Amino acid sequence: MTDLTYDSEGVPIREAILVAHRDTWRRLAQPGNWFDGQTRVAIAAESRNAPDCALCAERKAALSPYSIQGRHDSLGTLPAKIVEIVHRIVTDPGRLRKQWYEGVIADGMADTEYVEIVGVICSTVSVDTFAHTMGLTRPDLPTPESGEPSRRRPSGAKPGLAWVSWIAPEDASGPEADIYEPGTSNIRRALTSVPDEQRGFFGLVHAQYLSGTEITDFGTDYRAITRAQIELIAGRVSALNQCVY
Repeated sequence: MTDLTYDSEGVPIREAILVAHRDTWRRLAQPGNWFDGQTRVAIAAESRNAPDCALCAERKAALSPYSIQGRHDSLGTLPAKIVEIVHRIVTDPGRLRKQWYEGVIADGMADTEYVEIVGVICSTVSVDTFAHTMGLTRPDLPTPESGEPSRRRPSGAKPGLAWVSWIAPEDASGPEADIYEPGTSNIRRALTSVPDEQRGFFGLVHAQYLSGTEITDFGTDYRAITRAQIELIAGRVSALNQCVY
C-alpha cells in the first residue's frame, strides 16, 4: 500500500500526527474484527461520499430525518444497510435515535459490526478533517490488504449505559487489559467491544489532542498553544458539531 504522506504540501506536520495518521491508514487497510480490508476501505470511501448525498441533504433540512424516504447516492460497493449507517452517522449524527439503532440491529447487523463501522468512520473523518483545516490535499485511501477478519467478540463486552455493549473497566482483562490506559470515561468505553478500533481511535486522539495523562495535567502545556486555547477551540468545535457528550 502507498504510505500516507503530506511531504509535498510544504506545511510542517508534527511527527506524532504524521505517525498516527500513517498508523490509521495501515489499520484501515487491514482486516478488522468483523470486516475484511476491502470492506473497511469501502466504508472509509463511503464516509467521504456521504456529504454529497441528495437524500442526506434533504433529510438534514427536514424537521425530522425520519419523515424523508429514498435511496442514498452511494458508491455502489456496500450493502444498503451499511450505506444507511455510514450516511446517517456522517451527515446527521445529532439526530440519531435508539429506535433507529434497534432497527439497524433488527435488519441483521451485529452490534460489534456497527461499532467497527463507527470506528472506521471516526478514524477516516479525523484524518480528513485535519487535512481540510490545514489546507492540505486529502490523502488517497489505502489499498486494502488481504486476509479474513478475526470475528472475535471480547468476553468482557456486556450491555451497559450505551446502545451498544461495551467493556467496563472492571471487565477489562487479558487481551483487553490495556484499553483503559489511562482513563475510564464513557467516551473511552464506546468502541471497546471492538478493541482495536478503540485503541486506534485513541491513538489519533493522543496525537491530535492530548493523551489521558496529559488531559489531567493542567500545569503543563504540551502543545504550541496553551491548554486554555486548546479547550476553547475544542468547545467551539463541539458546539458547532452539536456534540451532546
